[in-house]
Amino acid sequence: MGSWLATTLSTKHEVVVFDSHPGRIPKLKNVSALNSLSELHKFSPEMVLNAVSPQNTIPAFESAVPFLKKECLICDIASVKQGLADYYSKSGFAFCSVHPMFGPTFANLGLLEGENAVIITESDPKGKIFFRKMFAKLKLHIYYYTFSEHDKMMAYSLTTPFVSSLVFAACLDRTIAHGSTFGKHLKIVRGLLSEDDSLLAEILFNENSVPQINKINSKLELLKHIIMAKDHKEITAFLNKLRANVWQAGPKGKITEIPMA
Repeated sequence: MGSWLATTLSTKHEVVVFDSHPGRIPKLKNVSALNSLSELHKFSPEMVLNAVSPQNTIPAFESAVPFLKKECLICDIASVKQGLADYYSKSGFAFCSVHPMFGPTFANLGLLEGENAVIITESDPKGKIFFRKMFAKLKLHIYYYTFSEHDKMMAYSLTTPFVSSLVFAACLDRTIAHGSTFGKHLKIVRGLLSEDDSLLAEILFNENSVPQINKINSKLELLKHIIMAKDHKEITAFLNKLRANVWQAGPKGKITEIPMA
């Protein structure tokens, strides 16, 4: 995601990148790399965009801010915002927190129309305008949440499919032939398990995950009860409720009008 952001922003801005492991930095058009964070002082950026894993977001900021001017806007794209509100309030810097809700594993980063992005409402107004323009140009659906609302939403949006996929993977039996539906699920699971362990852990360790898992367990118990009873009336009612849920599903973010100029 860091490479994608650098490439996207470099079309209209001067961009430099830094990685604590220089060998991991790919060659990007119109983007140069810093040898050390101390070089930030000379570059004097107007914005620092932090694209490291969630548990390393605050340490990365702490390493960079000694070399930033106070007018610099600091930003993150963390998928879980836990601890960031407190950090930003004490940092002394204007900030913007966003979450592009897509990634290279499942999304086509060259064609993002219709994908979702979140902008945190407590962010600095200039930062919100900047990312609103950027996301609008990419034709993303933009939603606004507070820090707290975002993490509650992530427990629903990410923890639910992650846990479902992990349980599916735990029950795999490679000796049994599977059908096309099984194969589609397997493809999703393989994509999920190709993600970095620390990213998966941070999403699952979201403090809002356990209530969501409890909800999954209760629905499984209900389904198990219906199956054991072989109750055709109940299974029809259950499936119809699921169809209604699926057909009506969609995010209900709090939209706030922000001037585009």
